[in-house]
Amino acid sequence: MDSGPVKIYSTVDAPRLRYIAGIILGDILGLKWEVITDKRKLGKHPVINYSSDSLSGSFKIIPDSILFEKGICLKEMVISEWKGLPVFFQTISDSDLPFDVFAASFFLVCRYEEYFDYAPDEYGRFQSTSSVASRYGFLKKPIIDLWAKELAKAFLKRFPNIVFRRNEYRALLTIDTDEPFAYLGKTLFRSMGGLLRDLKNNKGRAGERYKTLAGEEKDPYEVFDYIIDRIETNKTEARFFFPVGDHSKYDKNPSWKNDRYRNLIKKIAGKYKSGLHPSFNAAESLSLITSEAARLKNIIKEDILLSRFHYIRLFMSRSYQDLQKAGITEDYSMGYPDEPGFRASIARPYYFYDVISDKFTNLKIFPFQVMDVTLFNYKNLDPEASRGVISELINETRKVGGLFISIWHNTSLLDNPEWQRWREVFEFMVKNQTP
Repeated sequence: MDSGPVKIYSTVDAPRLRYIAGIILGDILGLKWEVITDKRKLGKHPVINYSSDSLSGSFKIIPDSILFEKGICLKEMVISEWKGLPVFFQTISDSDLPFDVFAASFFLVCRYEEYFDYAPDEYGRFQSTSSVASRYGFLKKPIIDLWAKELAKAFLKRFPNIVFRRNEYRALLTIDTDEPFAYLGKTLFRSMGGLLRDLKNNKGRAGERYKTLAGEEKDPYEVFDYIIDRIETNKTEARFFFPVGDHSKYDKNPSWKNDRYRNLIKKIAGKYKSGLHPSFNAAESLSLITSEAARLKNIIKEDILLSRFHYIRLFMSRSYQDLQKAGITEDYSMGYPDEPGFRASIARPYYFYDVISDKFTNLKIFPFQVMDVTLFNYKNLDPEASRGVISELINETRKVGGLFISIWHNTSLLDNPEWQRWREVFEFMVKNQTP
């Protein structure tokens, strides 16, 4: 029986409260809801009393102040345990929950802690070790989804007619094409320089380069037919991200004007939803994002709506503000390059909330859980250990009916003995992530 919308009673109709209620009650639990500030308008509906007032028959959560504040201010983090889960922003004894689930979820999903000064890594990025989730051991759990499940159980005891939605697990494979070719697609100057280095340091590679440029062998990085075959065989949903920035120390892609590269992009984008892989410096430059999006649009003849930053260089909230100004509506950069897990502590897409301006946005964030480079480069894991990490993250996502997203690069899936075991990890993941 439909009990009607859940009424959230609050003394203030704060935008932060509406935002996080939309995620927890709407997106995760599938409930209709509304915020009410006048007790006379509560009616005969299930009520969440998000205030210190007394309200007979309601489900009470004593609020922390964070949802009623403007901007950011330092928060004292005291971690305790509830239902086997870590919690913070604890409440007093007359609350039906021992912590403010709305405030704690807002803090995590909005990446509140990333707005403060932090110790950056060598690329200026926020490191996983600086996060609350890492420090208190819940980075590999979608803690917001798990809190929501426990909230639903507690809420059901007070309002047994409530019906919650059952979320269906899904998986999404994403491919970054940082270097689509090892030898092809380069300028004559870069090709000659590479050949001279090979002749000096690795004559075998020089021969491979020559045969590839002469058309006698396929470029070793061009393994997209293999990737597409795995996608189609396993009926996997996929996205591709293409860099079109200028060549630099950190950007090794061909020129966006190169015919071979353009043809590759058009071929893949014609088959799969594709987006921009903004260059290394674009995370701090609106002009670069805008110009690179225009280049990719010139190639695929479609508006560029998807992005993932190169090197996962993501800076709150400038990077996301720039994406919106450039017309991007979906971003896939929310995850850590140095550690697998749930950077935003949630296992499903959500809309970005700008904490500085306190505004809802139409930029949808698709958080990823694992990246190939994280496993073998940052973590130095062997293929067997990597399978274990991937399985754990798939299982955690599956338990909450979330979206499991992985990042792979074509350069991690080469057809040679050195990379064969990583191909096997890739195939293991694609097969086991199937709903």
